[in-house]
Amino acid sequence: GRLMARDPDALAYAIERSCANKAAVVAGDERETAKDNGRALLNLGHTFGHAIETGAGYGTWLHGEGVAAGTVMAAELSRRLGWLGAQDVARVRDLLTRAKLPVRGARLGADRYLDLMGHDKKVIAGRLRLVLLKAMGEAITWSDATEADIRAAIETCCA
Repeated sequence: GRLMARDPDALAYAIERSCANKAAVVAGDERETAKDNGRALLNLGHTFGHAIETGAGYGTWLHGEGVAAGTVMAAELSRRLGWLGAQDVARVRDLLTRAKLPVRGARLGADRYLDLMGHDKKVIAGRLRLVLLKAMGEAITWSDATEADIRAAIETCCA
């Protein structure tokens, strides 16, 4: 309620807690070298989001807007992998909508997204390393998503 209404005290508290949580994660993996469950988990939605920002043209989408839409795309891919249910994806979408953030990615076409994502710093040994949701509240890094599944998630979230 108060946070979505942008109450200054609620926002200040949320920002303070978010910064403290992020600092703790970064301190535990300063150079992003942890194979799993390290600093990379802070990148949920970022790989898709960076593709949106770049593909739409810098300044067209704010970083947070791209990450929000990218988070929905990551949730949809997680659903396609069998980790989340449709109700979980709807919950992510609803929360971001209530926060007045975009939940549909830019209409760039799946080929363009895949090309842009292939240039992301999270490509390791030619494999796209995505942060996905194994369950609500449980992010993981994953490099085994097929191009077909990624393409389908993009098409679902950008139509």
